[in-house]
Amino acid sequence: MNLLQPDRDALAEWCAQIGEQRFRATQLFRWIHQKGAADFATMTDLAKSFREKLAARAEIRALPVASEQVAADGTVKWLFDVGAGNAVETVFIPETGRGTLCISSQAGCAVGCRFCSTGHQGFSRNLTTAEIVAQLWYAEFALRKRLGLADGERAITNVVMMGMGEPLQNYAALVPALRMMLDDHGYGLSRRRVTVSTSGVVPMIDRLGDDCPVALAVSLHAPNDALRDSLVPLNRKYPIAELIAACNRYLARAPRDFITLEYCMLDGVNDRDADARELAALVLGAPGPLGERRQGLACKINLIPFNPFSESGLKRSPDARVAAFARVLQDAGLVTTVRKTRGDDIAAACGQLAGEVQDRTNAKTRVAEASIRIHRRTDAALAAAAERPA
Repeated sequence: MNLLQPDRDALAEWCAQIGEQRFRATQLFRWIHQKGAADFATMTDLAKSFREKLAARAEIRALPVASEQVAADGTVKWLFDVGAGNAVETVFIPETGRGTLCISSQAGCAVGCRFCSTGHQGFSRNLTTAEIVAQLWYAEFALRKRLGLADGERAITNVVMMGMGEPLQNYAALVPALRMMLDDHGYGLSRRRVTVSTSGVVPMIDRLGDDCPVALAVSLHAPNDALRDSLVPLNRKYPIAELIAACNRYLARAPRDFITLEYCMLDGVNDRDADARELAALVLGAPGPLGERRQGLACKINLIPFNPFSESGLKRSPDARVAAFARVLQDAGLVTTVRKTRGDDIAAACGQLAGEVQDRTNAKTRVAEASIRIHRRTDAALAAAAERPA
């Protein structure tokens, strides 16, 4: 039994099964997740007989660290070995008054977003709850020691499930991990400071709102279905109208009064002023191109400069184009930010996490087909621009 796997309720059930009082689970949980203990012998307020049972029946098993890199801006990236030739990446981003950990949920990703390095590697398997939590457990206590923090002082104040994988396609493992992050006897993070990022798995957005509502970020990246189909293949199953409706349902239970929409800026693909105006109309609920009534969304838009990698065939939008795109949205009254790129010198920035994946999904063929669709869209946009008067 790896004790990084159960949340506190499940740990209480396990303690009862081995003949211990359920309240012992809270003591044990604190030792593991508040103090970072990995040796039962150090848990001095637990009865010796309980510690002997733990030593015989359980362990606190961290993930092996395959490598660690530190960027010029202080960003730290760890590569964790999850076995069978798979490894996942985890990134710590230090900022004034805040430390954010970006956690992976899968070895690879089956969604295959065109601009994401992970998607180009394909998918091997879901991570277990223990493997998700182990990333936080290792990073928190390694950083406390490295930074010389006092007992109880946190290194990590925010968690974003934005690493490798689509978290909502690993729902059964995700929710217990989130509960451990939020538990006051564990990491004690606020629901506002834990964010799940999704490419738009509509049924699971609804379930998350019922089971464990935290902050929600949605990878949108396009203002219409035709373009989003080619950038985010999941859109063909859950188109934008369904996604917006699910986000509005989620807001009723969310810890924030807005959803974050992530929008990766791709040169000549989704970064025109016309795209910005269409995006503004979409989230403001303006009538569609055929006059249909559309549902708006309370949101913050986060523009993400694309972090290029050779296999994508895509380019980053110039800074001036990103700024112009942002102005269109801001002039429409939308809260819009441009994400600061962190850790790109060690491939730790948004969309760059790759790790090592034993693909089971024929990703190269799927990505090549998506690339053809994108280039057709780009060529058509360039041709249309050339025909317009100067």
